[in-house]
Amino acid sequence: MPGAVIAAASLLLIGGGQVSAYGEAPRIESESAFLMDAGTGEVLYEKNASERMYPASITKIVSGLLAVEEADLSETAVVSENAVETDGTSVFLLEDEEMELRQLVEGLVINSGNDAGTVIAEHLAGSEEAFAEKMTDFVREKAGAVNTQFQNPHGLYHPDHYTTAEDMAAIAQYAMKNDEFMEIAGTRELDWEGEGWETTIYNHHLLLGNYAGVTGLKNGFVSQSGFTLVTTAERDGTSLIAVTLKAPTSDIMYQDTEALLDYGFHQSKKRGIGLLPRASAAELNQQKLPLTIAVDVSGYGSVRLKKWNGDILLEEMLQDPPEQLQ
Repeated sequence: MPGAVIAAASLLLIGGGQVSAYGEAPRIESESAFLMDAGTGEVLYEKNASERMYPASITKIVSGLLAVEEADLSETAVVSENAVETDGTSVFLLEDEEMELRQLVEGLVINSGNDAGTVIAEHLAGSEEAFAEKMTDFVREKAGAVNTQFQNPHGLYHPDHYTTAEDMAAIAQYAMKNDEFMEIAGTRELDWEGEGWETTIYNHHLLLGNYAGVTGLKNGFVSQSGFTLVTTAERDGTSLIAVTLKAPTSDIMYQDTEALLDYGFHQSKKRGIGLLPRASAAELNQQKLPLTIAVDVSGYGSVRLKKWNGDILLEEMLQDPPEQLQ
């Protein structure tokens, strides 16, 4: 008569790969790091994630996003002498030059133009200081980034200009909801036409186009901050946010980020599928069992639905059940 057994054997999941153990957490050299599933908010890795750090140019994620959300990007702004004299990376704006806000945001986010950030701030708030206050309030209200404070729109060093890896991930998670901003942040190259500079600008985030699935966001550096990077990426329905702060070199910054993303995407393939059900000898002899959702097991594959119907195929090496169960 039919009996019941629980098959304990290596399985092949339809549509997936082999059952596999979780990968080890990456070794990160950056002083602070954070990895999050952007869809679920699940924290996949953290290192000194709540420690205050200097952000450098990843500040521009916020100044650019604030402009996209609260301004008409077709408005024209006038470049001030103060903007032209802004230190650091620029898009070579000229005093009294007029430029649409959208192009200024592109110059800010894609080419990391500090001068563009100053123009945006002065146009929208009257001064860099007033705009920085708006930025701080904005991220606290929209993203819950309560350990972040800005003093300028571009990230040049100021002792009271700080954030945390955890806050930057929350800010990035909020930014990902804005398609227009993410389109700009994910642009690899763009023809730039200004009165003082006509060229092709290239995104400073070097993983765009060089790591499968990366969609944005921004890198940064000043001597006090070290190398900073916020990265968004998506594969097979899984969205990740990786943040690395105060890496000692640019190479290590990118290596750390790739390690985090590798780990995160590997983890996303490891999901609870179900418990191999009890089955009769006849079913075992057919080497095909219905899947019954019960207690989770780990499966390596892209099965991430809460409810899933399918079959489990037993490997040929599985032995026939004992005669007394037939």
